[in-house]
Amino acid sequence: AVHEGKVVSEQELTALLQPLLTQNSRNLILFLQDRLSIDDFTYFSESYGNKNPFQNQANNRLVNFLQEILQSSPSSLVLPAVDCKATKYLLNVLQESGDWKLTNATNLNISQLEMNASNPNLLVVQLQPLASDLKEISTLEAIAENDKIIGRVTMDLQERGIHFSVIYTAARPSRISRRTDVVAELRRQLMAAEEEESSSYPPLNVTIGNDTCILFYASNFSLKANSSVLIDLTNATFLAQNVDISASECTDSNTTLSLKYTRPVNGISSLEIRFLMTNKFYEVSARRWSTLDSVEIVQDGEKLAKFIVSGISAPAEYSFHCQLVGTSNLYPARLDRDPSNNEAKNWDVLISNLQIQGFNIINNQFSYASDCTGFFTPGIWMGLVTSIILLWILTYGIHMIMQLTTNSRFDDPKGPALSVPQTE
Repeated sequence: AVHEGKVVSEQELTALLQPLLTQNSRNLILFLQDRLSIDDFTYFSESYGNKNPFQNQANNRLVNFLQEILQSSPSSLVLPAVDCKATKYLLNVLQESGDWKLTNATNLNISQLEMNASNPNLLVVQLQPLASDLKEISTLEAIAENDKIIGRVTMDLQERGIHFSVIYTAARPSRISRRTDVVAELRRQLMAAEEEESSSYPPLNVTIGNDTCILFYASNFSLKANSSVLIDLTNATFLAQNVDISASECTDSNTTLSLKYTRPVNGISSLEIRFLMTNKFYEVSARRWSTLDSVEIVQDGEKLAKFIVSGISAPAEYSFHCQLVGTSNLYPARLDRDPSNNEAKNWDVLISNLQIQGFNIINNQFSYASDCTGFFTPGIWMGLVTSIILLWILTYGIHMIMQLTTNSRFDDPKGPALSVPQTE
């Protein structure tokens, strides 16, 4: 039994899972999602009435159990959760706990998998990511689809007479507690943990020989195909590292970062994203500059979408950082679709908190970052213009007050009336 709001640490989670790891014949199914919180089970099941996305038997029992707890509670409560750091290293902990036969299921066709029940099997199923724009309807549909996947996998294994245990978790939480009284401190801890988790994973590095020649980092790396299919590549690139970078190339003047993914979503067998960078000497500034010239997306090895990059450059000794990079016109660093390339119209790109360096990397770390946001941001310009207007009004008012003069002569009530000639 744990108290409300308890956050289970990595050591505590390992202890809780120990009975599963010490069985003689064990089969463990690990369902991994990009983000998930225990509150999602009650929130989505209650908010949408008959559109309950949790239909498979295990998830449905969990929803009913949580609802009974909430209804029987005399006051609002915060349910226990697992620390996001613990889930991040969960797969490594499981692999180190025994001689598992590790199987990564990508196309979710479990019926074709050969599982020897006499040996320990660890089946890792990467579920599709939730919508990154946080639209609840899109999230609801993604959770419902993942629930169907869990149901198909578990039902198939049951029909084959295979005994197994299931872990359903994610890399980071999807929601934060909103209470401000007894759990105010807990909320701060969770927010700090989530913020730390979002930037705790290391950047992707490309090493040729003994030298690291490319560093790449993003807190969110997503594509959208045909304005409908969302492809979140963040986990596959930085956490699970299900990405092939062997085609990347590095020279003193040209660098190509190649990211290849196998079946990122249903309907796409392979996807490659290329970042093409150059390092040139510019006489005007009398120094070398590194620039990201173009980004290419290759679908299924034949459909090429090309984007011309504007606004991504830095001194050759620096890295480049930008908060938002993508195809939207509102982003400070834009990926402009090549007019001569029709495939580019089918793709949208969103990269948050991008940092990239393709030259002069020292000690496998990013150099000082040249940010895409200049010193004079729109907010600074608004403040300057407003201050200048107010200063001009103040100056004009003081000038008008200084022009006021007093009379040199005044009427004497005991003497004759004062006569002021018009010439004066």
